[in-house]
Amino acid sequence: MLDHAAATTRTVSSSGPAAERDTVRFRVLGELSVEAGGRPLPLGPVKQRLVLGVLLCHPNTTVSTALLTEAVWGGEPPRSARKNLQAYVCALRKLLEEPGRPSRLVHQGAGYLLRVGAAESDLLRFEELARAGRQAVRLGAGGHAARLLREALDLWSGPLLADLHGCDLVRAEAARRGARRLAVHEDWAEAELELGRAPVVAEALAEVLAEHPMRERLCAAQMTALYRSGRQSEALGVYNDLRQLLARKLGLQVSPALEALHRSMLSGLADPVPASRPSTATTAPAPPRPGAGPGTVLPADLPDFTGRQAQVHELLTALAGPTRTAVLSGPVGVGKTSLAVHVAHRLQQDFPDGRLTVRLSREDGSARPPGRVLAELCRFAGLLETAPEDEEEAAALWRSWLARRRILLLLDDAPDEGSIRRLLPDAGASAVLVTSRSRLVGLGPVHRLELGPYPLGEAVELLGRIAGPARIATDRLAAERIVTAVGLLPLAVRVSGSKLAVLRQLSLAEYAARLDGSPALLDELAAGDLAVRTRLAPWWSGLPEAVRAALRGLGRLPAPLFTLTEAMSVLGHGEQATLRILENLIESCVLNCSFSEVSAHAALYEVPLLAHLYAREQPAH
Repeated sequence: MLDHAAATTRTVSSSGPAAERDTVRFRVLGELSVEAGGRPLPLGPVKQRLVLGVLLCHPNTTVSTALLTEAVWGGEPPRSARKNLQAYVCALRKLLEEPGRPSRLVHQGAGYLLRVGAAESDLLRFEELARAGRQAVRLGAGGHAARLLREALDLWSGPLLADLHGCDLVRAEAARRGARRLAVHEDWAEAELELGRAPVVAEALAEVLAEHPMRERLCAAQMTALYRSGRQSEALGVYNDLRQLLARKLGLQVSPALEALHRSMLSGLADPVPASRPSTATTAPAPPRPGAGPGTVLPADLPDFTGRQAQVHELLTALAGPTRTAVLSGPVGVGKTSLAVHVAHRLQQDFPDGRLTVRLSREDGSARPPGRVLAELCRFAGLLETAPEDEEEAAALWRSWLARRRILLLLDDAPDEGSIRRLLPDAGASAVLVTSRSRLVGLGPVHRLELGPYPLGEAVELLGRIAGPARIATDRLAAERIVTAVGLLPLAVRVSGSKLAVLRQLSLAEYAARLDGSPALLDELAAGDLAVRTRLAPWWSGLPEAVRAALRGLGRLPAPLFTLTEAMSVLGHGEQATLRILENLIESCVLNCSFSEVSAHAALYEVPLLAHLYAREQPAH
């Protein structure tokens, strides 16, 4: 029998002023609620609320019926599950109906998509404010950053979907989003400390630290806040509590950075540097004096950077050679930026005038305006006072300045050739390392290196460095199944290792079984604020529509590996047109073809696993 879904349907009122009538607010940062025109809507029975809650956790994204079914009934759905789910969706569609507007809740592919505007969802608003706050930190606007981050935190009234925690999937999502909230708390605390507001931080973090006593970054901020507020003994007590807790529960010691902070407090340093303070990679440096080198502005090298020795050697050689420009390309999540940063750290002696990183794409995948990038470089170079307003002249001034120095320039996530041409040196001893999800074939004579997934051994090694080598050694076969299930991509391996490091009760074999052929694999690959899906979304948005259309077509294939004939069947084109489409995908680094010495019909093509799964979720246009 159907559950009582239809009994709670209603239409959003069309009475009252238009502005009030059109205002819809979806809230998940606490208990689930929806308001229309300032009035709460009745959301129905628990199972119907679960469907809405899961859809709101993935706004504007197709959520598979398999995932919704698991959320509502767990592993034991009734025979009527499909009909019941359709009834819940129908009830919600009527509930959210707005006269004269398309339906918010639509059927897409093998699931459902809920259309939500950024201003309508507290979750989307939180992410928007958190991103803007972190960007403000990078630009050195501490006061603005603190306000944005505080506004983001004030949106929370409790754990995500606090009234629906009887569902395992909701609890897992709440834990992931809670980790993201905690990271924003830490960002906010560090921004406030930079502004000299230590007492405010000390009071605000007391309750948060009580809930998360083993979070080292949080402890570092609280220690610093207490110390600067004249509460030295309490600051030292925070350190001792953490040290004892880590030793007793995990058999671990505190990090070297936190130990250094503790020593500085014991030595009576007037203003210790917090262990959690961002490096120069994440904060905008003070403008250097005109004519001076910009110094080093690099993200920190990963302490667990693994493998890639042949690629490291190749890039080190290329950047010291006559071309001195290298393009490192590959699909999303393959570790391009991590490799480039690792190489840049190895080249300190070769570039005495500085090494600096500039991101050429925003976090949402869109290209940064060229003028803004030029202004950033001119600020690094100390040329702001002399830089002309005309972008071409400013670019010429930058290249002239660069040609007289020995600098390594890391241009990260270049969307196309035009975004970097004006930034490359015309002459001199400087070198440029570019990372991109495209091969940038129009750049001409540069050294090219395409990065692929890890070999099996390196993927297992990285998993062990994160989850613990002793744990991996107990069941290496299961570890190999885990890394294979996630396509051997470093990002996915890192997320899997982070999850295993926290969920100590989850055996490797159990996790491998969970990943093998899972229809919700992308949802499994999330640990704290590190999630594969959040990296895939901006990648997808940044692709040309023609590429997205082709990937949506290939996503209908049962597996990422396919032949030309199979591609023709789903793309609906003849042989030559299909070959041109596949070649375009290869240039965009979203398709591999390892068999270049065989005929087209004998070749095997492969979409990276995670990209294939994400494409399958996208609605057809």
